[in-house]
Amino acid sequence: MTRIQNSKELPTDAAIAHREAVAAGVLFADTAPEQYDLCVDALFGIGHARDSDDRCSAWIQQINSRVAPVLAVDVPSGLDTDTGVGARFYVRANYTLSLLTLKPGLFTADGRDACGDIWFNSLGTTAPVLASAQLNRPPQREVRAHNTHKGSYGDVCVIGGSSSMTGAALLAARAALHGGAGRVYVGLLTPTTAHLDRGQPELMYRDPLTLAIESMAVVAGCGGGNAIHAHLPRILAQAGRLVLDADALNAVAQDAKLQDLLAARAANTTVLTPHPLEAARLMNMSSKDIQSNRLHLAQVMAERFACTVVLKGSGTIITAPGQLARINTTGNARLATAGTGDVLAGMIGARLTAGSDAFSSASDAVFRHGQVADAWASTATMTAQDLIQAI
Repeated sequence: MTRIQNSKELPTDAAIAHREAVAAGVLFADTAPEQYDLCVDALFGIGHARDSDDRCSAWIQQINSRVAPVLAVDVPSGLDTDTGVGARFYVRANYTLSLLTLKPGLFTADGRDACGDIWFNSLGTTAPVLASAQLNRPPQREVRAHNTHKGSYGDVCVIGGSSSMTGAALLAARAALHGGAGRVYVGLLTPTTAHLDRGQPELMYRDPLTLAIESMAVVAGCGGGNAIHAHLPRILAQAGRLVLDADALNAVAQDAKLQDLLAARAANTTVLTPHPLEAARLMNMSSKDIQSNRLHLAQVMAERFACTVVLKGSGTIITAPGQLARINTTGNARLATAGTGDVLAGMIGARLTAGSDAFSSASDAVFRHGQVADAWASTATMTAQDLIQAI
C-alpha cells in the first residue's frame, strides 16, 4: 500500500483506518513489489467517476500489466458504478466483490470486461427499495400440452429482405420457427421468384400486402433497406404484436409521423431492438452518448416511444414504461457477427405470438439468445445460422 505522507490531512475515518492498519503491521510503500501473489484493488470509493491523476493512472497501468490475479473491492477502480463506463485507465480485475448491493455498472458497457467473476456479499442488508435495475432472469421452461397443434402456437411474419439483404429476413424467420412459432411467413420486399427456403422449407413466402398482420406477430425491418418505409404505416397501425429492428428503426428515426403511430400503439405489444447506433438515430444523439449511460437512455427511449426497448450490446438492457429495467448477464463476443441481431428479433417474435407481453417476450428471448452463445463449445466462430440451430 502506498505510504501516507501526513495522516493528519486525512478525513477522520481514513485517519482512523490508517492508524489501525499501521498497528496491524500493514506495510506502506511508494511502489509495488516486483512479485506478489494477489492485488486487492481499492484505490477509490464507488463514487469516483472521473479520470485519475497521473500517479493513480500509473498504478492502474501497473496493476493491469502484472500476471498476479486482481480482486476489486466493490468496483474496479476507474469504472463508473452506475453506467459501466470506464475512465481513460481502469482496472481489469479477475474478481470483483460487490458489497451491500450489486451495481448496474458491473454488468453493462465496460463492466463485463472490467469485473471478471463477480461475487456478492450483502453484509446482512436487505434488498434496496429503490433499485435502478435488476438482473435478467432465466425464462420458465415451456411445457407443451399433447392436445395442441400448430395453430396453438401462433403465427409470425417477417417483413424485410430488400435487394441483396434477403438473408437477414430469412435468418429472423428461421429463428422464429426454431423459437417455437407454429407457422412462419416471409414477406420479402424485393420481387422474387423464390418460393422456397431450401435450408428451411417450412417457411412460407407471401406478398407482404396480403398478410393478415392483425392476427400475427410481425418482425419488421430485418434487411429492409429503404423499402421498409412504405410498409410501416400499415404495419404500425394494424400489426397485433410487433418487433421493429434494423432498417425499420432507421425509418422511424427519420419520420415524425411514424413516431406518432408507434407511440399510439396498444401498450405491451411492441418491441424495439436497436444497437447503439440505431438507438442514437432514434434519440437524435451520437452512439457515444448512448454508450455513456445505457441504462438511463434505454429507459428514456422506452418512455418516449411507449414501447419495450432492447438496447443491445455488452449487458443488453431490456426496459419498458412502468417496468424495472433488466440487465442481461448472458452472452459473449461470439454474438459479434452479422445476423445475430436478426436471430434475436425472430426469437422475440416467436415469444410474442405465443401470447407473452412485450416486456416478458423480450426478456426471455434476450436471455436465451445469450445463453446459447455461452454454451457454444466449439473453438470455431459461431455464425448466426449456428446460433439458430443451437436454440
